[in-house]
Amino acid sequence: MSMSGSITHDIIHGPPRPPAEGGWGGGGGGGSDGGRGAFRRASFTGLYVLLAASIMLFAAFTSAMVVRRGLSDDWVSMPKPPILLVNTAVLLASSLALELARRALRSGGRAKFNAWWTGGTALGVLFLGGQALAWNQLNAASVFISTNPSSSFFYVLTVAHAVHLLGGVSALFYVDVQALRLSLGPAKRTAIDISAIFWHFLDGLWLYLMVLFYVWG
Repeated sequence: MSMSGSITHDIIHGPPRPPAEGGWGGGGGGGSDGGRGAFRRASFTGLYVLLAASIMLFAAFTSAMVVRRGLSDDWVSMPKPPILLVNTAVLLASSLALELARRALRSGGRAKFNAWWTGGTALGVLFLGGQALAWNQLNAASVFISTNPSSSFFYVLTVAHAVHLLGGVSALFYVDVQALRLSLGPAKRTAIDISAIFWHFLDGLWLYLMVLFYVWG
């Protein structure tokens, strides 16, 4: 094709598309670009529904906590285990690791993606272990769910967050296994984005709970 013909082709049809990224294996799920686009839109719709439901749940818990605190004189602020601050740092580090993994993926760095994503997943598991340790420390200090209204809400809110986090860790682990098996095709890129966004949401939710506990609880 002549140079003038190539320029005319680019104007009408756009520049040639780069070849698909190699080295990530199959697992793309097949189908046309339109089918993958529909799957991606449906996945994000499901994610938004999940986020909205989670926000409503924790908003309801917060409203109940504010009302309970304001309508009674038996509210006693419970001691906060110092490990909560360590757990917060661990959770923030996990979100950072996932974002670095996504950047590595966009630049084609498979090994860096695997390393960062595995690190972020491990930090998520470490956060759950830290939460279990925080509950054990409270039990050792004779602070139970029925000790005081403030401790009741602390346990309810942190357990509810931990349940959500278990789902998030499961998603991160699924992506990690697929990455290590070199089977992250185009369709599974949606799983990466969905998992990371949900994890960042849980990170932000935890920061909100920390402010709630230390300022209002």
